[in-house]
Amino acid sequence: MAQIKDMYKKVVKDKFPDTIKIDMGGQVLEYRKRVWSIYDADEKADVERGIRYGENPDQPAALYELVRGNITLGDVRFFDFDNGLVSKLTEKDQLQVGKHPGKINLTDVDNALNIIRFLDKKPACSIMKHNNPCGAAYGSSSAEAFDKAFWCDRIAAFGGAVVFSKTLDAETAKAMAPFYFEVVCAPDYEGAALDILKKWKNLRILQIKEIERLQAYKTKRIIDFKSLMDGGLIIQESQPAKIKGGEDLKLAQTTYKGQEYKIKRAPSEKELADMLFGWYIESGVSSNSALFVKNEATVAIGTGEQDRVGVVEIATFKAYTKFMDGQVFKKFGVPYAIFKLEAEQGTRKLEDLKEIEEYTKSQKGGLLGSIVVSDGFFPFRDGVDAAIKEGATGVIQPGGSERDFEVIEACNESNVTMVFTGQRLFKH
Repeated sequence: MAQIKDMYKKVVKDKFPDTIKIDMGGQVLEYRKRVWSIYDADEKADVERGIRYGENPDQPAALYELVRGNITLGDVRFFDFDNGLVSKLTEKDQLQVGKHPGKINLTDVDNALNIIRFLDKKPACSIMKHNNPCGAAYGSSSAEAFDKAFWCDRIAAFGGAVVFSKTLDAETAKAMAPFYFEVVCAPDYEGAALDILKKWKNLRILQIKEIERLQAYKTKRIIDFKSLMDGGLIIQESQPAKIKGGEDLKLAQTTYKGQEYKIKRAPSEKELADMLFGWYIESGVSSNSALFVKNEATVAIGTGEQDRVGVVEIATFKAYTKFMDGQVFKKFGVPYAIFKLEAEQGTRKLEDLKEIEEYTKSQKGGLLGSIVVSDGFFPFRDGVDAAIKEGATGVIQPGGSERDFEVIEACNESNVTMVFTGQRLFKH
């Protein structure tokens, strides 16, 4: 067993080249492997090395930064960045190395930045786990944004990467201190924040100053490379960000068999804010996905399911489960699963457990008044019906299904508003 644990502590040496060149029809991109000189306690000296390992401890991996070149396809210029984000991390940017960073740590931070580049209205926080957000929120401060994001899913946030759009201050650090995370990243750290965070010796503390101008990346485009098992490649352009504000959303309507169907109620100002917020979070969630948002914070996130109604049901189940856990943890300081076990064993009061379970049902897991967000259209009304049953008052989705008419009918029957984006957000 000791040997199994040890594999997570090792840095796997890679044999990837120091430089890579990609020639795309005469346009050349030049990449350089990113390595850092970091102190190694075992070696008792600075050791030059790249990332710890890939997705698993037996997978060598390397991080490359683009150092020269660009690609222009049609009227789109790609990779046009003055400064860098994750691939430009230096030793100086790693304020505390903690455990040496691995691939998942870096891709979690990258996808968090992919999300919060759209969240520039006020302080934002996204907590990532396995390249998906487990909680994301706006707040009046970084501390409030963290609190709202964290309680969306305290369980999944364990060991996650926490990324902020604004300076991380001491108040935020104190809010984070009782919990375990692998990575924290912010544009800057203020006051005693670093001292508080450094009490976790294995925590990787990253500073990326470029986050301060992250909104400049809203319209930036990249080329996405996907390797196939036979050595082939699929190359695609990154998706343009078409939804910039409420004016880009359209009240749902369609024509079916000569009859026109329209949503009767327009979204309120609050619902519209949640719709936009949810759509931006959805851009970083693995498909086939659906999520619920409320008060510019995620309530539940369903990811990677094969059918649309199924992912809504999974998100609903998570909402109830995480809501109960949050109630128990805040009141009794233990997870819901432990509290339930102890109540059944007689060491805690069963009436306390039943009270929290009944309260969760009355609040429908926090879904009352929420907005449901879908990255693809609803092929049938069942997914929307499932969301409405749990108290959702609005829907944002691409539209374009043959059965849009019945989804519109489902919403109108319950006075639920719905908008179409005209853009799908699949992410695989």
